[in-house]
Amino acid sequence: MATRWGIISAGKIANDFVTSLKVLPKDEHTVIGVAARSKERAGEFATKHGIPFSYDSYDDLLDNKDIEVVYIGVIHPHHFGAAMKSLEKGKHVLCEKPLCMNQKETKLLIECAKKKNLFLMEAVWSRCFPVYEHLRKLLLNKSIGDVLHLDAQFGAKIDVERMWKKELGGGTILDIGIYTLQIATLVFGSSPSKVVAAGHLNKEGVDESMTCVLTYPSGASAVLSTHSRVFLSNAVHIDGTLGSVTIHAPFWSPTKITVKKQTGVLTSEVVEEQVYALPQTTDTFNFTNGVGMHYEAAEVRRCLKEGVKESPLMTHEDSISLAVLEDEIRRQLGVHYPQDGL
Repeated sequence: MATRWGIISAGKIANDFVTSLKVLPKDEHTVIGVAARSKERAGEFATKHGIPFSYDSYDDLLDNKDIEVVYIGVIHPHHFGAAMKSLEKGKHVLCEKPLCMNQKETKLLIECAKKKNLFLMEAVWSRCFPVYEHLRKLLLNKSIGDVLHLDAQFGAKIDVERMWKKELGGGTILDIGIYTLQIATLVFGSSPSKVVAAGHLNKEGVDESMTCVLTYPSGASAVLSTHSRVFLSNAVHIDGTLGSVTIHAPFWSPTKITVKKQTGVLTSEVVEEQVYALPQTTDTFNFTNGVGMHYEAAEVRRCLKEGVKESPLMTHEDSISLAVLEDEIRRQLGVHYPQDGL
């Protein structure tokens, strides 16, 4: 039986998620309904994607008994409310990143999922790409020795209102910074012993850029940078005692990974270079390599079929770790949201 989806949001990212499902076998995924802020927007989205039901009420969508799992693509200040309501209505949840605005909301949401015995996953789609599976194997096999340094950058000229407005959850830390943080948590596993962060805030008090250094008890460190006004390398470099790994741009939705072996004090050579081609499609996407969203949809289906309530690729503990780091970096920069006063 196909995995039966409900979609909360009729925005750009929801469009990409639903469109990406078309590259998967038709008997594996079906979208039953979509809900948006207006009946007109929901109806237009439903017509575009051939979805049977459209609603201007989340409750009405969640009352549809044919829907088993909900994809939430609304702006992140509304993630907690939409996800909590979905869980309370008995639906499994795949919620866009950041899962919530802070660690308090994140923990409450995870507690609810556990209590209801429902699947919950933060949609850090990066974790589901084949390049990341390749990286996990390299780390497990210690192919580059002990990893001691990581550098991750995400920067672009972002001209969208939600990036700049506090009431919309603006700022780079929660929006694009989470991608740099998640690769650090994947590579190093444990929590850092120290976090040092700096950046620049706009007139509304949200960060337009951020750089932080995470140091670990093992002697490793990670340097993470985000920017909303300039283009950065958008790649990840991971350095170990025997060599290095590069996840090429865009590292959050990558198709290429390169492994180098150290051959001298200042020299190295490529020993492996792998490209994982995305499925061919004639559809148009809003986000770079947007068709790659099908990887996380397939992971959700796998988990539901196996009866597991969290994905090993993006666990509940991963989400809590990210929220803790996001809170600390925001604290050091002085970025505060209304939700922090809960």
